[in-house]
Amino acid sequence: MRRSIYDDETSEQIRDQVRRFLAEEVLPHGDAWEAAGAVPRDVLTRMGALGLFGIRYPERFGGAGLDVLATVAFTEALSQSTYAGFNITVLVHTDMASPHLARFGTPEQLERYMPGVVSGEIITAVAVTEPGGGSDVAALRTRAERSGNGWVLNGSKIFITNGVLGDLYCVAARTDPAAKGSRGISMFLVEKGTPGFSVGRQLDKMGWRSSDTAELVMEDCFVPADALLGEENRGFYAIMQNFQNERIVLGAMAVGEAAKAIELTLDYVRQREAFGGRLWDKQAVRQRLAALASEVEAGRQLVYHAAWLDAQGRDATREVSMVKAYCGELVNRVLYACQQFHGGFGYMRGTAIERMVRDARIQSIGGGATEVMLEEVAKRL
Repeated sequence: MRRSIYDDETSEQIRDQVRRFLAEEVLPHGDAWEAAGAVPRDVLTRMGALGLFGIRYPERFGGAGLDVLATVAFTEALSQSTYAGFNITVLVHTDMASPHLARFGTPEQLERYMPGVVSGEIITAVAVTEPGGGSDVAALRTRAERSGNGWVLNGSKIFITNGVLGDLYCVAARTDPAAKGSRGISMFLVEKGTPGFSVGRQLDKMGWRSSDTAELVMEDCFVPADALLGEENRGFYAIMQNFQNERIVLGAMAVGEAAKAIELTLDYVRQREAFGGRLWDKQAVRQRLAALASEVEAGRQLVYHAAWLDAQGRDATREVSMVKAYCGELVNRVLYACQQFHGGFGYMRGTAIERMVRDARIQSIGGGATEVMLEEVAKRL
């Protein structure tokens, strides 16, 4: 059912396909993946075989060649799973890591890697964040120095989603030590198994339990000259450009999760009886849920509008920053309220609401903390 001017037959087909995949492949197994701390590779390969990893990528690589609005429809549908660890495993691959390759890869790099990225045979990760830097990309310390016919990388990365699962890593490193701040940073493609490149440790998180998150270590890691991704010393601008797409996707993810939480809560309060009647019969409960649903719809329209601006090639930095700030806080407000309506049951492990509350917390931190996003908005007021 079309709910806005941004919905069309293609977006509905994507949603239907994702719903079927979730019902058949995800919901029956999500709890086991939470316990294991990762999504099985064969699940991702099957998802790739359905074409869901290539929504934005050219047909010559097996993709569909659609735009960011299709990605938003995909993300919103995916986020109905209630397993945000699964969601982010997929979305880091499709919309946060592999776009670096798709946008800035040489013809040779594209031919070598993109078919596998789209099919799910190659899972990607992006390695930018460092232990001392957080959201400050310009402060990164990982070094890449020329050596013969290639580069030697030294440094470490932290909070890397798909860090263990990944096959191909888009790694940011400083290539000009004399350059200040954001200058002198480049991106490199590093394959799993490259000597000197290792997973330092798998990190234990509060939420997103079915997503693997790791520390990466590079110790005299040699990569050939053709591993350079994009222009030398222009990596910071590539990272910033991809942040636009990443933040739209994170906003869509937050909206999808919030909408699902309201749906689950409506089902609960319409059945739960207390003080002589259903919780739904209490005006305060109905109106609070109605207010939350209104906020979620406002967030949804903001996400789609920012995506439309981006698809038109317009500068949407202000709107995208609003998306990340607003939706990251929104999903936390909604999940907190929905848990409250579930009462003690909402505090029990094994319930969708309890899991979703833990998963939502990172949404105001990861991909650009709310405070950082609001500064970006403030600059453009």
